[in-house]
Amino acid sequence: MAAFTTRPEITGTFGVVTSTHWLASAVGFGLLEKGGNAFDAAVAMGLVLQVVEPHLNGPGGEVPALIYSAREDAVSVLCGQGAAPQGATIAHYRNEGLDLIPGSGLLATVIPGAFDAWMLMLRDHGTMSLREVLEPAIYYARHGHPVLERVSQAIEGLADLFRTEWTSSAETWMPGGNVPVAGALFRNPVLADTWDKVLTEAETVSGREAQVEKARETFYRGFVAERIGAYLESACVMDGTGERRKGVLSADDMAGWQANWEAPLRGDYGDWTVCKTGPWGQGPVLLQSLKILEHSGISDMPPLGADFVHTTVEAMKLAYADRDAYYGDPDFFDVPMQQLLSEDYARARAGLIGENASLDQRPGRIAGLQHLAEAAVAQAGAETAVLVGADAGEPTMAHLANRKGDTVHLDVIDRWGNMVSATPSGGWLQSSPIIPGLGFALNSRAQMFWLDEGLPTSLGPGRRPRTTLTPSLALHEGRPNLVFGTPGGDQQDQWQLIFFLRLVHGGGNMQEVIDGPLFHSMHFTGSFYPRRAMPGRMMIEPAAGEGVIAELRRRGHEVEVAAPWSVGRLTAAARDADGLLRAAATPRLMQAYAVGR
Repeated sequence: MAAFTTRPEITGTFGVVTSTHWLASAVGFGLLEKGGNAFDAAVAMGLVLQVVEPHLNGPGGEVPALIYSAREDAVSVLCGQGAAPQGATIAHYRNEGLDLIPGSGLLATVIPGAFDAWMLMLRDHGTMSLREVLEPAIYYARHGHPVLERVSQAIEGLADLFRTEWTSSAETWMPGGNVPVAGALFRNPVLADTWDKVLTEAETVSGREAQVEKARETFYRGFVAERIGAYLESACVMDGTGERRKGVLSADDMAGWQANWEAPLRGDYGDWTVCKTGPWGQGPVLLQSLKILEHSGISDMPPLGADFVHTTVEAMKLAYADRDAYYGDPDFFDVPMQQLLSEDYARARAGLIGENASLDQRPGRIAGLQHLAEAAVAQAGAETAVLVGADAGEPTMAHLANRKGDTVHLDVIDRWGNMVSATPSGGWLQSSPIIPGLGFALNSRAQMFWLDEGLPTSLGPGRRPRTTLTPSLALHEGRPNLVFGTPGGDQQDQWQLIFFLRLVHGGGNMQEVIDGPLFHSMHFTGSFYPRRAMPGRMMIEPAAGEGVIAELRRRGHEVEVAAPWSVGRLTAAARDADGLLRAAATPRLMQAYAVGR
């Protein structure tokens, strides 16, 4: 008898979609029904997610994606991660009295990347018109969608800040001066107007690709960029430090930037090949972890047992230590990725995993780059002088302004075998004030940079922040098989690693694996303000069992037991060798859904 799951694994042959919100999943599948392909569906889903999960992503945010094109028989990375503005220098930020980049406010902003990335996907791989993929988002912004409880809670927690400091945000998120009630219809008519105007301008030219190009121009060199630039010229707003500051992003920065396609990084694991972004994202930590675990005996460990949890956590600590030392924008720093993914290096790293939890930060020592390892260890050992936001005691405006956002995810496979895995984020309602007249906020991704010279992640004009956003695509025996991902910041590749290992070695279907108890480490330096490390600490769901939790504590892990069904937001879709399509979505937070037939 099959194991109980919270919902069935969805199976079919026509198409499957899955995402972190049921409305986006329904929209994506609706476009497949209308004859669109996976890329059309993904773009429409991404734009709808900006409307229905505004606390997790928005039009001012960013998106990386992994795609497989059946026509080209090729896997590609879509980089929709905007770069730092020309005015984003360490000297400028230091002169503002900053040691860390705030977690919110205008100095935390890089160039918005999501819209251009979605348009590039639509232009190069889609089949539908701009109107067809944009209309669902316009519909929900104009006519309303049932506001999520967590959106209502986020707005309620920020209401005083919105009323007194971010007044343009109050106009959007608190219509009539009130916090929207969970489940009530919520509208963002100003955003609907923005998209209508983009669409109207795009349709002044004829032809599908020409209209997409016109939309890109309208956003990055037209009225959208102009309004962003005009607002930032004078805006001086409260940020996560509790002080008011101006931003450095300009309309010229937006005009000079475009999303792009790149080759993926690949890592082999048995008869699987996993594809990830380059080291401008944290994706390679999944590849490094798999390489290390190949030498650890993980395949023989019961996937719900203490040995599996301990060994996986220890491998992730090592991979994330290398992330913190060596990853960054490879256009500006020669990241030693070949060595980090080599067999000899992985074998040596695996040898560091002992019976007990390590409490040390242990980046590998690479010839000529030892200073980067030492800098990463020092950063992990530093305590932030002024803790604000979730770590503060007495509530202040800084406490309100420093609320962390999160992320969304979507996976699509169509009947032709095209695949998309995308992890949009940024431009949260918590990140910065609404741009007047546009209906959306800018992102806060610059907080990934350090204000120290000479690091792969040092702030600098034109550099991409080392993002946490990390979709996945895997091939089985050389055949594109699986797309998967999750929101969760530093936890994204941890939860994906657990999912992948249990799927490959455990024998359950994707829904069984997703429903299983999840865990993650908080040992290494966090990517978000205030950039703290918590050596030895990990979190695990209580469904792991008291025996497993006790054994992990015996081995020296500082174990925090999470609330039931609270860790991870995984979704996944697969295409088997016989053409069977499968999809699954997490029951956690009661939002994600898979659809297929």
